[in-house]
Amino acid sequence: MRFLKYLGRLLKEFLGFAWHNKAWWIVPVVAVLLLMAMLIVLGQTTAPFIYTLF
Repeated sequence: MRFLKYLGRLLKEFLGFAWHNKAWWIVPVVAVLLLMAMLIVLGQTTAPFIYTLF
């Protein structure tokens, strides 16, 4: 639960940085990197279960 609190604080600080410096181009870049990281983590956790199907 603490992880989500810190993640929310990090995202709030990041958006504040983008707002203050008018760096809106960086928001989609970070969003894509977060999605890729999430896919990697989810892919690693489901890999052992996929091997049992074949």
